[in-house]
Amino acid sequence: MADDLLGGVLGGEEERPEVEAPQAAAGADAFAAAVAARLSGNDPGVARKTEAFLDEQTRLLATQRQHLEDEHALRLAQLAHQRSLLHGQRIGQAIRIAFQVVIALVMIVIGAGIAVMLYDAFTSHSVVIDAFDAPAALAARGVTGTVVASDVLDELSRLQDATRTAVVSKRSLTNAWSSEVRVDVPETGISLGELSRLLKARLGHDLHIGGELVETASGGLALTVRGGQLVPKTFTGSADDYHELVVDAAQYLFAGFQPYLWAIHLSQSGHCPDAIAFVESAYADADEQQRALFLYSWGLCRVSIDPSPASMRAALDQVRQAIELSPDLQVAYADEMALLSQLGEEEAAWRAGKALSRTVNPYVGEVLGQLTWDERRADPIDLGLYAAMVDVQRHDPSAAALALQTFLARQISLASDQNGALSNSNPGVHYVRGLLAEETGDVGQAADEMEAFRAAAATAWIAGPGSISAWNARCWIAPIEEEAGHPDLADAAMHERADEAARRGGHFVDCERFRGDILDHRGDWAGAQQAYAQAVALAPDLPAAYYSWGVALARHGDFGGAITKLQAANQRGPHWADPLKAWGDVLAKQGHWSDALTKYDEALKYAPNWAALKQARAAAAARAST
Repeated sequence: MADDLLGGVLGGEEERPEVEAPQAAAGADAFAAAVAARLSGNDPGVARKTEAFLDEQTRLLATQRQHLEDEHALRLAQLAHQRSLLHGQRIGQAIRIAFQVVIALVMIVIGAGIAVMLYDAFTSHSVVIDAFDAPAALAARGVTGTVVASDVLDELSRLQDATRTAVVSKRSLTNAWSSEVRVDVPETGISLGELSRLLKARLGHDLHIGGELVETASGGLALTVRGGQLVPKTFTGSADDYHELVVDAAQYLFAGFQPYLWAIHLSQSGHCPDAIAFVESAYADADEQQRALFLYSWGLCRVSIDPSPASMRAALDQVRQAIELSPDLQVAYADEMALLSQLGEEEAAWRAGKALSRTVNPYVGEVLGQLTWDERRADPIDLGLYAAMVDVQRHDPSAAALALQTFLARQISLASDQNGALSNSNPGVHYVRGLLAEETGDVGQAADEMEAFRAAAATAWIAGPGSISAWNARCWIAPIEEEAGHPDLADAAMHERADEAARRGGHFVDCERFRGDILDHRGDWAGAQQAYAQAVALAPDLPAAYYSWGVALARHGDFGGAITKLQAANQRGPHWADPLKAWGDVLAKQGHWSDALTKYDEALKYAPNWAALKQARAAAAARAST
């Protein structure tokens, strides 16, 4: 009954929570009073028990509420602490991951370093100059074993630098000198440098050079060098000959370990007889690659000593043998082309080089540029007379004069350093001066310079660093003499070139086309056309003959024929401004001003400072706009 009554008063148990929120406990007293009042009318005992029960429940609810309030604060503090712990754990985890990554990277770097050292050790082909032995008595003069090694190193480095550009192909230099030449003094302790040195000593292919410097009984010096398979050799001299002894020792070492580079060095430094003698003595013991370089340097020296046609053909055979032995010897291809051109076989020279990219070898590009009038200059200090000649051909007299002036100033400086004097008989200087004077309209001076060039070129060949490789330069004498009013000298020059061509077994395109210009100037139009046709037949893939023939046809009013020839010249020499300007001139004579303007603009790309071209372009632009 009590349960039913409580159920009726409290309602269904399923509709209320077993423990109510703290708000319900706050009203427990009112609730107990209401229940007690209700039950007092039925049974006072039940009412008292009910009241006592409810009092107990009220205290219990109060205690629970207090516990909840206390736990709430603790729970909030615990949650805040857990949040802090989680944040710290995340930071620690990130630091741990970063530390692991750093360790992994360090291990990778260490592994890569070890791999690099091992690779360097296996592939090392260095020449190591070990410290020489030297008596303590020489230390007072500043000469110690390390000093001797450093001095030998300096001289070897100078020789190596002097011959580095002689051979373009890197493959031909994959040997002891290609990596480095250095002084090696053993280190103390354990270090990466010491480890690398030990690995190279154990696994590499380094060549160690050493020796000793001693005082002789007479008070002089004796320097002994040895290394590898080289026979030790001693160089003696007075106490004041230390530097000469070092130079002699370095040259002996260089010739012993790099015989082909030594031969090239001798040929480039003007000691061709010594180079040929050295090559002849070392050729039998050389491998194929060395023999190719021997043949190459031998051929260069042969022409330098004797520029006769027979000598050139012998040199050509040697250069071709070098190419056969070492197809990667790119510089030899350029010399093959140059020799063919010097022999008057310009079409053959062009065919030999047309399959070679000018980016592979700059010398090949230079020869091809001369054949197709696509000559490109760099700084005049580097290219000397060649730069001046290119500037003249681009109709830029100011730049040509500056390049010539720079070249002469450098020659004077070199002559002063060598206690010599600058020779005024340099044929290349007279040749460029003649071209420059003709470009600026001073025909008289041009003729004088060409006469001086003719006299100087009779005994000196135009070649070598800072000079020009204009193998057909003498062809330009005749047209300038004709223009200056010296037909007798023009005829003499033409006959001289014809005789030389007969001796060489070849003819030059420029000589034939200029012969056509001279014949046309003298009124022999039929003979001139035969000369132009002969020039084209000599080298049908070169542009110069087509250009001269086209200009001549334009002079005679054959504009259609002129454009045909000039177009052929442009196809064979697309970077040559002269055919484009001449083409524009013909179009201008026909009244096609817009088309002429197009040709002039194209020509300006290759001769931007050509005054006559700019004037023609301005006139065409004015007429095209009307």
